[in-house]
Amino acid sequence: MIKFFQYDIFYPIYFSGGYMINSGRSFVLIFLILLTVFLPGAISDNAPERIILSLTAEPATSMAVTWRTNLWCENPRVEYMKATAEVNRKGNKVKSSEYKKVRTISAESEKVNTKNDIYVYSHSAVLKGLKPETLYQYRVGYGKTWSEWEHFETSVEVEEAFRFIYLGDPQNNLKSFCSRIFRTAYSSAPDASFILVAGDLVSRPWVDFSWGELFYAAGWITRRLPFVMVAGNHSYYHEDEKDDVENKQHWLWRPHFTQPENGPEGLAETSFTYVYQGVRFVVLNGNEQRSEQAVWLENILKNSFEKWKIIAIHHPVYSTGLDRDDPELRKLFLPIIDKYNVDLVLQGHDHAYGRTYKLKRGRKVSASEKGTYFVVSVSGPKVYELNMKHKDLMAKMCTGIQLYQIISIEKNLISYKSYKVTGELFDSFKIEK
Repeated sequence: MIKFFQYDIFYPIYFSGGYMINSGRSFVLIFLILLTVFLPGAISDNAPERIILSLTAEPATSMAVTWRTNLWCENPRVEYMKATAEVNRKGNKVKSSEYKKVRTISAESEKVNTKNDIYVYSHSAVLKGLKPETLYQYRVGYGKTWSEWEHFETSVEVEEAFRFIYLGDPQNNLKSFCSRIFRTAYSSAPDASFILVAGDLVSRPWVDFSWGELFYAAGWITRRLPFVMVAGNHSYYHEDEKDDVENKQHWLWRPHFTQPENGPEGLAETSFTYVYQGVRFVVLNGNEQRSEQAVWLENILKNSFEKWKIIAIHHPVYSTGLDRDDPELRKLFLPIIDKYNVDLVLQGHDHAYGRTYKLKRGRKVSASEKGTYFVVSVSGPKVYELNMKHKDLMAKMCTGIQLYQIISIEKNLISYKSYKVTGELFDSFKIEK
């Protein structure tokens, strides 16, 4: 079966009100189908899709890649090698499979029920033993069915300047509104090392179509730049539409990504830590097992000696959305954040922007004192009215604007800049040590 059946351009040719149309057009359609079948590189209906890179716990020497196929396929795998501009030529045809230095790794596969017993197959692999600070090319597939070759770059093993993109919740109207936020953010920082999304990627995580819209919105960026996904409350499927942990499942969230599994037991790929070029990142899951994560977080920070420490969690420590507040979260995590002088906490969930002053024990401190900046942001079009409960701690607040953030880290400086989706600078601050 050929992908062309799925494109709207062919529907009026083949069907009109449910009936086959005239034989002349039918002949054209049949001719085009046969032509694509026998053309080299014809797009298979079981071609790799939703390809995405994910950071690992060792970003200097490994990279994770995940994709899926609509049908079962034999021996799915990744081919990769150090990127080269050279191609192997044989006659007038380029044989990419004849690269002499290409390496192959088999993928792990999972049969996924997208609901109502409609199954797809998720495939994932972690490429290990890579060289630091190296550009690689890779492709995923099986048999004669492959994706395009694409690039990724490993980090360095020591402290070195870099920048990354931080987004609040996309969640709603993904194709129509969120496509531009991904594209504008990437265009503003094409040298970014990764994109961190602070939860609620989609609104209805049990609807496969929603995930398709997310990957449409992000486009080829997911194949070029690794992502770090924070688990939001909309990362879960509620079996009985009840908000209790026992009935929560990562219905389609986890099969789409391959993230580190070095966090607390039972929270694989949703609570984890990694060091990127001298910066300690900790990703927390604010939905469940908070007490266990608080113990784990303290142990991680106690044994971390990096100059910069950044936490990402979906649920805000200081809420910006109307009628929202989370004193339990503050009670559990704020003493640890203060004790170990976390520099920056990146959050989502509240669909309104809020950036605090530098805070210590819930109070403003001077630029020269130790303290933490807390940021809540939103990248999608769903917005809430502002919560003024913590307004005295906020240096800037707003609602009703799609935003993206570029965070640059140097040896003695973090530079934070928030931009409107239209490109204007909206907020900025610096942290110096």
